[in-house]
Amino acid sequence: MSPILGIYASQISGHLWAPSGAYDSIATTTVGAGGAATITFSSIPSTYTHLQVRYMGMTSRATYGQDAMNVAFNGVGGTSYSRHDLRADGSAVSAGSATSQGTIDLNYATLGTTVSSYPGVGVIDILDYANTSKYKTLRYLGGVDENGTIAGYPGAVVYASGLFQSTSAISSITFTPQLAAFAQYTSFALYGIKGN
Repeated sequence: MSPILGIYASQISGHLWAPSGAYDSIATTTVGAGGAATITFSSIPSTYTHLQVRYMGMTSRATYGQDAMNVAFNGVGGTSYSRHDLRADGSAVSAGSATSQGTIDLNYATLGTTVSSYPGVGVIDILDYANTSKYKTLRYLGGVDENGTIAGYPGAVVYASGLFQSTSAISSITFTPQLAAFAQYTSFALYGIKGN
């Protein structure tokens, strides 16, 4: 690069145009050697249209190759949440639902375990999270590959939707594994989505 072009490029740094639908990294958390009971993103800015969480995670559950995970917003519990889910493991398909819950239960095959050494992976979209005129919805796609069957359970994929019955803007998200703590190297990344 010529010196003149380098000068021009340095002048536009920080002022680049971001197209509608662009993603910005907000925060990333990676669990250390001691494990973690929960992972929370707090003080989330309200300047985006939607949020997305991408994760790769395991728990220290000692028996099975998969675990489940709950999601809550703004520290709210009670009966504010509902969910639907579909789960498929290569030989069977199941569906479930729950209403008036204390969290959104993403059900099994969302996290791997240290028994299998295979992490679960997933993408969670939180739509219109800052809109104070509507309830908030979540959609999830993820799963676990166990390289076979562990304790009678094969790997599986899950598609789920969730509802948070609140018009408050979402400013914090807490993830809690259901049966054991998050294991070392579990990683969650939060992104803000611009535009429509």
